[in-house]
Amino acid sequence: MKVVELLEKTAKDTLVKSGLKLLNSKEPEKSLDKLFALVKKTIKKDKDSLEKVERVEELYNTNPSIHELVTGIVKDTNRNCMNKFFTNFFANAAWYGVPKRDKFLNDTGIKTPFTILISPSMRCNLRCSGCYASSYSKEDDIPKEELDRIIKEARDLGIYYFIILGGEPFINDYMLDLYEKYNDCMFTPFSNGTLFTEKVADRIQKLGNVIPMFSLEGFEEETDKRRGKGIFKKVMHAMDLLKERGVLFGVSSATSRNNIDTVTSDKFIDMLIEKGAKMSWYFLYMPVGKKPDTSVMLKPEQRIYLGERIREIRNKKPYFTIDFFNDAPYVGGCIAGKFYCHINSEEQVEPCIFAHFAVDNLKGKKLVDVFKSDFFRELRNRQPYNRNLLMPCMMIDNTKQIRDIVKKTGAKPTDEGARMMLEDPEFQKDLDNISKDFRPYAEKAWKEEFHSTGNYKMSKG
Repeated sequence: MKVVELLEKTAKDTLVKSGLKLLNSKEPEKSLDKLFALVKKTIKKDKDSLEKVERVEELYNTNPSIHELVTGIVKDTNRNCMNKFFTNFFANAAWYGVPKRDKFLNDTGIKTPFTILISPSMRCNLRCSGCYASSYSKEDDIPKEELDRIIKEARDLGIYYFIILGGEPFINDYMLDLYEKYNDCMFTPFSNGTLFTEKVADRIQKLGNVIPMFSLEGFEEETDKRRGKGIFKKVMHAMDLLKERGVLFGVSSATSRNNIDTVTSDKFIDMLIEKGAKMSWYFLYMPVGKKPDTSVMLKPEQRIYLGERIREIRNKKPYFTIDFFNDAPYVGGCIAGKFYCHINSEEQVEPCIFAHFAVDNLKGKKLVDVFKSDFFRELRNRQPYNRNLLMPCMMIDNTKQIRDIVKKTGAKPTDEGARMMLEDPEFQKDLDNISKDFRPYAEKAWKEEFHSTGNYKMSKG
C-alpha cells in the first residue's frame, strides 16, 4: 500500500473508531453535533466532501423534520446495524472509496461508479404485471462463485455499496452468505417482502450491513392488484420483523398514473413512518420488458407533481424521499453509466436498470475492463443529455440520444423493450411523443422551481 493510501486508510480508521464511540454512547442522538465536528475535521482537505457534510449539517440544524429523522435513526436503530451503516456506507463507500476511485481515474483514465446494481437472479415467486422480471430458471442465475468474484473486484476498485435487484433477491440463500463475507460493504436488496421470516430477520440484524427496500404500489388494494392477493399483509409483516429488531429499511414505489396520488399521500407516508421505514425511492413506471406499455406512464403534469410532492415530503416529514427522475438537477442529470451501472443475471453490464443495452459481458472478463468501454465513455461524454436537468433520460426525454449512442458504440439490446426502442417505428414514435408532450411542463418547472440551473458540475460524474 502506497504512503498516500495508507494515510487515507489511517484517517478513515481513526474516524470510524471515534465515530463509533459517539454512536455507542448511552444517548447517541445527543452526540450528533460532536459527530459532525469529527467528520468535518477528518475530511477538511477534501473540499467537495466537506461542503456536502456542511450542507447536511445545516439542514440537520435548521429543518425540524430532518433533525427528527436523523436523531430517530441514531436512537432507534440496532447498534450493530448503526455501526455498519456508519462504517460501511459513510466511511468506506462515501469517503474512503471516493478518493480511492478518483486516484484510480487519475492513474489509469478509467472511471468507476459509486455503486453497482446487480441482479443475481431474474427468478421471482411473484408475477407482477409490467415487471421486467419474467419466468426464469435457476440455471439462469449468476453462480455464487462468479458473483463473489464480481463483488471482490468491485471492492478492490473502491466500490463498497451494492444494490441487489432481480427477480427477488431473497430467493437465493447464498446472498446472505456473500453479505457476511463482504462485511465491510453495504448492501441494499430491493425485495417484494414475501420471503421474510424470523430467521431471515435475525440474520439481517446480525449481519448489520443489509438495508432492505420493500416494493409497494400503495396500500393493500393497489399492491395486491398488481402483485397478488395477500402480498401487502406479508410486506407489513416483514416490516414489523425488521422494526422489532432495529434494522434500517425503506420502500420502493414504481409510480404510474394509477397510483401516484396514493403513494405520495400523507396517509401513505405516515403509515410507512409508523411501520418504521426511513426512506422511499420513487421510480417512474418505465416501458421495459417483453411487452412495454406506455399507457400507464405518468402524465406530464403528474411527473412534475411527483417532484414537487417529494421535495415537500422531505421538508415537512421525518422521512427521506428520493425521486429517481425529478432529483436529477441535484446530481447533474442522468446518473446511469457514471455513478452506477447494472449487471443483469446474464452478466451483461448495462448502464441502468431501465436501460437494457450492453456491450460487455463479465463472463471471462474483469470488471475493470468493462469500465474502459467506449459505451460508458460515450454516455459520460454526452452528459447532460439536456441542459434542462428535469429531462435527464436518454430513453423517454431525449430519445435520439439512445439511438445515436447505440449506433456509435455497437451496444446491443438485452431485452425486447430495448430492441423495440431501436427497431420498432411505432414504439419510437410513441416515445418521441411522450418526450414532446413533457417538454413544456419541464421547461416551466425548470424555470420556476430551479431557476434554470442545476448541478452541472456533476454531469460528467
